[in-house]
Order: sequence, then C-alpha cells, then structure tokens
Amino acid sequence: MTHSTLFESSLTSLKFLHRGKVRDLYAVGDDRLLVIQTDRLSAFDVILPDPIPGKGRVLTEMSLFWFRKLGHVIPNHLTGIAPETVVAPGEREQVAGRSMVVRKFKPLMIEAVVRGYLIGSGWKDYQKTGMVCGIRLPAGFKEAQKLPEVIFTPATKAPAGQHDENISFAEAEKIVGVELAAKVRAVSIQLYTEAAEYAKTRGIIIADTKFEFGTDASGKLYLIDEILTPDSSRFWPAAEYRTGISPPSFDKQIVRNWLETQPWNKKPPAPKLPPEVLAKTSEKYHEVLRLLTGN
Repeated sequence: MTHSTLFESSLTSLKFLHRGKVRDLYAVGDDRLLVIQTDRLSAFDVILPDPIPGKGRVLTEMSLFWFRKLGHVIPNHLTGIAPETVVAPGEREQVAGRSMVVRKFKPLMIEAVVRGYLIGSGWKDYQKTGMVCGIRLPAGFKEAQKLPEVIFTPATKAPAGQHDENISFAEAEKIVGVELAAKVRAVSIQLYTEAAEYAKTRGIIIADTKFEFGTDASGKLYLIDEILTPDSSRFWPAAEYRTGISPPSFDKQIVRNWLETQPWNKKPPAPKLPPEVLAKTSEKYHEVLRLLTGN
C-alpha cells in the first residue's frame, strides 16, 4: 500500500471474510460488513496485476452519491457507521474514504443488468442472433445505438476467474423466483432510468449498468454492493456520442481496449498495464466523479 493506492487490505482487528475482484469484506459483528473498495481492477473477469491510483475512493464516493440520490426507489444496505470507528487506529488509513459499513443481506444469485444502448456483450449477442438475452430487437441496429426502450438483461453471478453469462428472464425467474425476478426487473429499470436522466443533465450518457440485490430474513429486497460506478456501468461523454462506433468512455474501457490488442487468452495471469494506461484510466475515473457529483 502507498498513500494513493491499496491493492489488498490487511486488517487484523476484524474477521476477514472474502476477497473479491475489487472488494475486500470483513465481519463487523454478526449482522454487518465492512466493505473496502481497493484499487484493484478486473477486466474480462480477471484481476489485473496493477492497481489504478485512487480508484477505490472514486467508487466509494460515487456509490454513496447514488445511494443517497436514489434512496427513494428502494432501501439499500448502508448503515451510516463511519468505517474508521470499527477498525484499530493503525488500520484507519486502509479504510478512510474507500469503505462502507453495511448491513448483511443474502445476495440474489443474479446480476441485474440494464441496457439503454446496444454495446458490449449485448451488441455481440445481437450480431449473432438478433436478440439480447432472449429479447428480440428490430433488424438493422448499429453498435452503440439507443434502444427503443430500456431492457433488463440478467446474467449469472460467476465465481472469480469465470465469466458472467447472459441469461433470459425466464432463467432468472428459475434462479430467484417469479415474484422476486419481476420486482428486481422493475426496480432496476427505474434506478437506471432516473440515473440516466440525471446524468444527461451533466453531459454523460449511461449506456448500461448492473445492480446487485439482497434480501433480509423476511424476504424484503435491498440494493447492495456498489451502484452506478465506472466499474459497474458504461459512461459516455454525450458530446462525443455517435452510433456505429464504440464511443470513448469514462471507465475501464481504456484498459479493455488495450488488452484486446495484446496476445492474451483472457485467463490469469493478465498482462501488466503500461504506466500511461494506468494514468489515463485513473484520470477518467476521477473525471466522471467530478462531472456527475461536482466533487
């Protein structure tokens, strides 16, 4: 760890639970978690060897911004407890500005993906089948074109090192149940729609995003994890958007694009990123935070 980057946390004052692609989780009592956003970056579901300076702080600040802004749509897992108060004094630097103390819920085993534009795996699906996750689209669509209406395209939750797989809504119903799947779809579309309308006023298009949900002991649904960050969403500058190309973006697309030029099979270990790719990616993360939140 340096003053600006944290690749892996090393707390000893709390029980370590899990290290994900980006987040490190610790137990705070029986019913809460400390979620630390590291500066790790994953691309194509592989953790890259180089941290992105300041990334964890950007993700945390942006998630907190959106949780507050969209709290009227659905309750979330935030507790309001300051992370610095639940760790030993010598560990505060590891959590300051990059972590949240949250309520512990049972996560749903689907990714709630919402698309407003045809890009990424959705564009690849469409080129092959004319559909995205079983939803048929009109013929003749171009890459990055705005969809006639926002669509919900769930995916499976893959273990680290494996790829999330797009699934149909019917398959999502089998995994989480018919009633819950319908609620997740409605809430996800509302969250995306309200966020996209706000982002447009700040000169940003949110092309697509993914949400994660959990339930409490009574089955009540909550928004969990991170929300509408450059890691979970595609943000495009509205001024540079046009159809037929993959627009420049405020996220890890810079890294993805560079990796696509490398002789790499998208399995660990990933190649080391050049300093200029790290710096440009960090710059983009900070820029979108400033544009969206004013901070």
